[in-house]
Amino acid sequence: MRLFVFGLGYVGQAFSRALMARGWEVAGTARDAASAARLAAQGIQTVDAEDRAAMIAALTGVNAVLITAPPTAEGCPGLEAVIPALAAAQAFPDWIGYLSTTGVYGDFEGRWVFESSPLKAQSVEGARRVGAERDWRQVGRGMGLTVTTFRLPGIYGPGRSALDRLRAGEGRRIVKEGQVFSRIHRDDIVSGLLASLDRPRAGGVYNLCDDEPSPPQDVMEHAASLLGVPAPPDLPFNALGLSPATRRFYAENKRVSNALAKAELGWRPKYPTYREGLAAILAGGG
Repeated sequence: MRLFVFGLGYVGQAFSRALMARGWEVAGTARDAASAARLAAQGIQTVDAEDRAAMIAALTGVNAVLITAPPTAEGCPGLEAVIPALAAAQAFPDWIGYLSTTGVYGDFEGRWVFESSPLKAQSVEGARRVGAERDWRQVGRGMGLTVTTFRLPGIYGPGRSALDRLRAGEGRRIVKEGQVFSRIHRDDIVSGLLASLDRPRAGGVYNLCDDEPSPPQDVMEHAASLLGVPAPPDLPFNALGLSPATRRFYAENKRVSNALAKAELGWRPKYPTYREGLAAILAGGG
């Protein structure tokens, strides 16, 4: 069995390791030569996305494809590189997973959003994701491919958590009244992808997130308590010095439902809240 990952980053590598443990072979694209060398040491073949011959060879006989790279102003780079190579290789994978973002929903003023909710992306990045989702659905229907979309909120995990920010002296408790965010542990994304791989559904769209949308300052305070250090002081959202990117991030307030993924995929997050997730990271040495 063979997997191809367009974008062997944080999630792509974790998913690759999970399938390699099942005996799969993995190939994919890396950001640079140093990343390619590290991946090769793990037994993952890397190819240059602009090398058409190499892409065709890597996708010949592939069983599953995961697209993690974000879209640009020109569209989804994964679609532009993978679909022509699949056609040339006459390959028809059983499953294609596209990682999108809950940013496609925009702001719901703290209300719950579901896969059927209207897409009201407010940021340029969110609007590009809406377009990339649409393009993948159209290509999937046109070529008879089983394309499934996964909408992800903020991702955390080993090496990328409030614990790491506190240790680096970068922890902040930005407080905006009524603000909540959903989040997802990296390993729960992987288990959701595996559940979908075992139950392919063409055109499926799933929110993968934890069970408890929470104020971000609560997460930082809990992380500080786990480390036994003082929590950073409150920083009001209207304080001076917040970057435009931070202000855009806090402009979207919603609670994301994972009920559909639970019902259709039989998926359950191992870390249903940030409390279990952070405790596991700390116990694992992170």
